[in-house]
Amino acid sequence: YFRGRKELFKGLAMETLEKDWTAYPVLHIDLTGSRYTSVSDLEEKLGRHLSKWESVYGKSGDFSDPASRFEAVIETAYRKTGKKVVILIDEYEKPIIDNMNAPDLMEKFRRELQGFYSVIKGMDEFIRFAFLTGVTKLGKMSIFSGLNNLDDISMDAEFTDICGVSEKELKTCFDGSVAELAKACGMNKEECYGKLRTMYDGYHFRKGAAGVYNPFSLLNTFKAKEFRMYWFETGTPTFLVRYLKQGRYNLENIARNKVSIETLTGTNYVSPAPITLMYQTGYLTIKSYDERFNAYNLDYPNEEVKAGFLNSLSQLYAPALIDGGLSVYNFVEDIDRGDVQGFMDRFTAFLSGNGYEIQGDLELYFQNTMYVMFKMMGLYVRSEYHTSNGRVDIVLETDKYIYIIELKRDSSPETALRQIEEKGYAKPFQASGKEIVELGINFSSQTRTIDGWQVKESTSTSHQ
Repeated sequence: YFRGRKELFKGLAMETLEKDWTAYPVLHIDLTGSRYTSVSDLEEKLGRHLSKWESVYGKSGDFSDPASRFEAVIETAYRKTGKKVVILIDEYEKPIIDNMNAPDLMEKFRRELQGFYSVIKGMDEFIRFAFLTGVTKLGKMSIFSGLNNLDDISMDAEFTDICGVSEKELKTCFDGSVAELAKACGMNKEECYGKLRTMYDGYHFRKGAAGVYNPFSLLNTFKAKEFRMYWFETGTPTFLVRYLKQGRYNLENIARNKVSIETLTGTNYVSPAPITLMYQTGYLTIKSYDERFNAYNLDYPNEEVKAGFLNSLSQLYAPALIDGGLSVYNFVEDIDRGDVQGFMDRFTAFLSGNGYEIQGDLELYFQNTMYVMFKMMGLYVRSEYHTSNGRVDIVLETDKYIYIIELKRDSSPETALRQIEEKGYAKPFQASGKEIVELGINFSSQTRTIDGWQVKESTSTSHQ
């Protein structure tokens, strides 16, 4: 658009809305596609962009640092063309989030980027438009210190659908593509619309805003004529799942909290709240707004994100589910028929053979591992299930059984079972008509695996 390429907008509203189609010099910086393990990596990346622009607009001065060269390029581009400059920056904070596990390196990148981006404020008279996008939000005081002419539009009502495809746009512009997809998948068109909605719709960026579809996944689905997790196939932000694994976070409940606007727009880059990261990276979205508490209810936007995130977690918590070392079929069969002995034998063997490093709280780690495993098996599972007398670590439900699982660390399975009994964890499920299985499991900090378990079934028989 800023290059005046009217032919690219043929047939679109923009073709007639814009009258002048003025061409401006465009400086586009893309920080994706590189690994940043040192500040020199960032300087090299910026240097390649700067050298390209200097060859087009000329070089002014003999500067070596990126900020001074950037400043010179902006002015020379303006002087040569007579037009103000347009600046576009993709993933402005990538060097920082690539190093969330290295605070000292993060701070070095922050200072380098702060110096580079501060040029935008100082060269305001030569700039027509600047647009910066990123995975997370970093506060003005952290990376844009003094850059008070930036306008954060992330949650503005005017721009709530700028990054997605609306339902109206889908049916107006892609109805033919939906018909072709439906035919290829052996379903009627309405069923196809429903599947698209379940898989790729559901992003909301403000209270009361209409949902939008992920355009990348949508267009790839039309191209390939099959439903897949296209967004995740491009690469998952592993910094997020590793950050969650290192902290004391329950993986189910993290998506089921009421949060304030301050949480959603959090800018603490050193130690961000996990729910802030999950919202800003697109794993969670706004589902509803509670006027009474002035709070937002979040959840996964759609099945693509939910399944993809779970798959990413499984690579850290239960890698054997991914590499084929664990027989999912046998696990599910044991659970479906109430064979606790078989399931626990397999689970104990799996944990003992897991060569991945266990991080954070041991009991929570195993709780999250069980939750991820059960979810990956397609089972109905809840963690930290609330009752009137406390919270059950794991509740697993099948057609015939309800498993109530309590986890202990450096204690005993008897203690875990006694807590289930004394707290009455089974009472909410006694009218279900299903057989209730109470399972107490103890983990050892020394061996970092299961060192005992005990089960009590609804028939009051028990074995170990």
